[in-house]
Amino acid sequence: MILVIVLVLLAIGSVAFHVWSPWWWTPIASNWGSIDNAITVTFWITGIFYVAVILFTAYCVFRYRYRKDRRAEYEPENAKLEWWLTIVTTAGVIGLLTPGLIAWNDFVKVPDEAVEIEVFGKQWEWGFRLPGRDGKLGLTNTRLIDDDNPFGINTQFKFGKDDVLIEGDDLHLLVNRPVKVLLRSPDVIHDFYVPQFRAKMDIVPGMVTFFWFTPTRTGTFEILCAELCGVGHYAMRGSVVVDNETDYKKWLAGQETFAALYPKAAGIKKLADQNTLPEKPTKLAAKRIY
Repeated sequence: MILVIVLVLLAIGSVAFHVWSPWWWTPIASNWGSIDNAITVTFWITGIFYVAVILFTAYCVFRYRYRKDRRAEYEPENAKLEWWLTIVTTAGVIGLLTPGLIAWNDFVKVPDEAVEIEVFGKQWEWGFRLPGRDGKLGLTNTRLIDDDNPFGINTQFKFGKDDVLIEGDDLHLLVNRPVKVLLRSPDVIHDFYVPQFRAKMDIVPGMVTFFWFTPTRTGTFEILCAELCGVGHYAMRGSVVVDNETDYKKWLAGQETFAALYPKAAGIKKLADQNTLPEKPTKLAAKRIY
């Protein structure tokens, strides 16, 4: 009987903790409500199965507890039970997969109007690169990274010299404008994660990964590295500031280009023209060299 009581209390306590838990999602600040929906459906389905299994176990422990006058009954198979288990399990798996597949279908389809930016993660700091007046991000090559060219921009091509470089940990974005985030790392695996945006992606050395989202409300949101990347992992933080158009243009106008910050590496004189929003969605200038 003690075990039965423990199992019942475990089921009740688990549900109560989930319902009244003080730890929950941060308020969403992007278009990815479908990710929240997928997680909610997962909670409901797994929660129902969890409670059902725990209570069924408690019932079996009580109903078939040991008695001296009771003998076990050998039943090698039960076709009806097996059919029901197959149907219920299949329905549960379909219910778990469907919301995630719907969200993933949207996740991999980047809108044509999305603006490309680059997040450069390295131990243990963030850097960001935005397209300049030409609306295109320049080519990069990790072999070109040095003190005068921390992003490894290939200066043999005209694109890239006007790229806006953000070497601090603060990135500004324009509210309600889709953003395609290109992710690079020169050292180890990192993960760019802003909880309020829901979407995230690993940053893998030797390749460019990406994801997209649309910030839907203004504010300041903390950037976290969601992949253990060394002893300084805990301190690899930053912030994303989502601005209205007026504030964003004001901030952007105060940022420096690659040519302005590193004229020696760029091989030209300072090009600190006032930065403006690209007229068209940004695309990579050509095939990227990793």
